[in-house]
Amino acid sequence: MIRMSILFTLMALAVPLMASEGEERLATSLVNPGFHEKPGWFKQSFLDLREDVEEAAAEGKRVLLYFHQDGCPYCAKLLNENFTLKEIVDKTVSGFQVIAINLWGDREVTGLDGELTTEKDLAVKLKVMYTPTLLFLNEAGENALRINGYYPPHKFTVALDYVSERQETKQSFRDYLAQRQPVPASGKLHQEADFLPRPLDLRPSSRAGERPLLVLMEMKQCSPCDELHQSILSKPGLRETLAKFDVALVDAWSADRLTTPAGETMASTDWAEKLQVNYLPSMLFFDPQGREVFRTEAYLRAFHTQAAMEFVASGSYLEQPNFQRYVQSRADHLREQGVVIDLME
Repeated sequence: MIRMSILFTLMALAVPLMASEGEERLATSLVNPGFHEKPGWFKQSFLDLREDVEEAAAEGKRVLLYFHQDGCPYCAKLLNENFTLKEIVDKTVSGFQVIAINLWGDREVTGLDGELTTEKDLAVKLKVMYTPTLLFLNEAGENALRINGYYPPHKFTVALDYVSERQETKQSFRDYLAQRQPVPASGKLHQEADFLPRPLDLRPSSRAGERPLLVLMEMKQCSPCDELHQSILSKPGLRETLAKFDVALVDAWSADRLTTPAGETMASTDWAEKLQVNYLPSMLFFDPQGREVFRTEAYLRAFHTQAAMEFVASGSYLEQPNFQRYVQSRADHLREQGVVIDLME
């Protein structure tokens, strides 16, 4: 850390006082190869979030807090894909002031409660466990919508519309997204022979063995659900990890009745609403006693999908509650073994 600080200082001195923005970005990227350049239209905030909310409201906009970290491939996708599309950029600039918050940062932040803290402590307080995490704030500084992880462009566009149109006071994002379902899909659920049979009884007493439960919350018109089964879960390594769970496929929009791990009998769609499932597919993990211990609610490729499964199957969540730290540790361990890691595989 000391050597890195010295190197940063030397490189900063080596940049001419009148250096262009491009040269400054190059210097930063040489010091930190995992750095992702933020769009120039992001707000240069003094990080008093109360003032930011007031200023945005005065312009008829809302604040969007973007929690990120260097080296995060999904942050790169958000910046390099979503925020390079004209439709998304136009919607974001017209409706929001975007403020970047470093998940591990030490900059001082005045929170919405008026307390002085740091970026990393604010992330802990707001229970930010993924990057990117996006918090859309209303005019009172309250959450209008929270996105844990990466949404591909077609769903991200719907999220922007939902918040900019103030729809959170009228309907849930889940309902709004269903109305706007933008991408054609296969139109079927990917039920497999070794998944738990219907009608689903997810009580621990009804399932043989002591395996944890993985609930795949999906729907028929869902292209990412198709991709999950056809491209990701079909990989040999993931099949081995998947075998460590009792797996239940739940249609988030079905009226079919099921029995939850807590022993309640209700329609599948009512359970999804009760669990506040907004993104499909979501993976919900329950321990052998039927308690939810973890979930994923965003677009994931194979590496992070398997990491989420191993996080629960290995019991690592009991010792390391921060999933991001677990992912980093797992990737480092695999690299030490000579395994080539492709985070976007």
